[in-house]
Amino acid sequence: MRRSPAIRLSLALMAAAALAVATYAGARAGRVSAEARLIGSYTWAPPVQPEKPWFGGFSGIEMGKDGRSMILLSDRAHLVRARINRTEGRITSARVTKRRSLRASTGRILQGRIVDSEGLAIAPDGSLYISFEGVSRVAHHQRGGSRAEVLPRPNAFRQMPANKALEALAIDGAGHLYTLPENAPDKDGNLPVWKWDGSEWSQPFSLPRRGRFMPVGADFGPDGRFYLLERNFLFFGFRSRLRRWDITEDGPQNETTLLQTALGTHDNLEGVSIWRDAAGILRATMVSDDNFLSVQRTELVEYSLPD
Repeated sequence: MRRSPAIRLSLALMAAAALAVATYAGARAGRVSAEARLIGSYTWAPPVQPEKPWFGGFSGIEMGKDGRSMILLSDRAHLVRARINRTEGRITSARVTKRRSLRASTGRILQGRIVDSEGLAIAPDGSLYISFEGVSRVAHHQRGGSRAEVLPRPNAFRQMPANKALEALAIDGAGHLYTLPENAPDKDGNLPVWKWDGSEWSQPFSLPRRGRFMPVGADFGPDGRFYLLERNFLFFGFRSRLRRWDITEDGPQNETTLLQTALGTHDNLEGVSIWRDAAGILRATMVSDDNFLSVQRTELVEYSLPD
């Protein structure tokens, strides 16, 4: 999510206050759901910054099956490929191997208010789908550096509030896309989910909104279930929640809350990728959006999940 300078200044002050309570909040991490277990948290320091810093603002992530490769998306329309090292299954280092700027349908580098990229989904053929907030849309890229093919925009997308639009994006085993806005509830106050079947958009169901959490990331796991990462921002920091559903012909079933963290346990987690490690354990790897603020951090967080 991109924010105005005034909001970013407020976030900086709030995040600074959050650092003062981070140690205390971290000690309370045991209060998260008993079903999800923390594997580790790695703070990724930025590489040497060029004249126009690009590292940070990560809102989307896709892990490779090997657990060592990943693709990240920033909210300034940068795609980053990286390799990570592990010790006893925990992330111990990460390095960028390639970076590209996203292109518009004209082939030009994205600029201005159309830049706000948020959700990332990788198709079976390796092509990429990306959802945007500033001008609500979903774009398809054959490769990271190729020009965008913008999917049709229903009127509902055009009417979504600025900076509260298509935050989360996921693709199922059939290649169907699912996206939902951060804060554009349906008439009942729930979270409307939009589906692209390859030819048109529909809004087949909504998910129940519980408490003050808002959706920021989504993924379909190797188990075929739909996972939703949510965030709650309070004065002293962030809380995160991870829920999942079975998506059936009758709609979402078997809602389960896997994780709900204490305030300040992690930074601003916005992207999530669900995968299985070599031992067959289901993992959730999440990345934080540091809002390009020195008082926040880029954090890679992993939890093991029950089947």
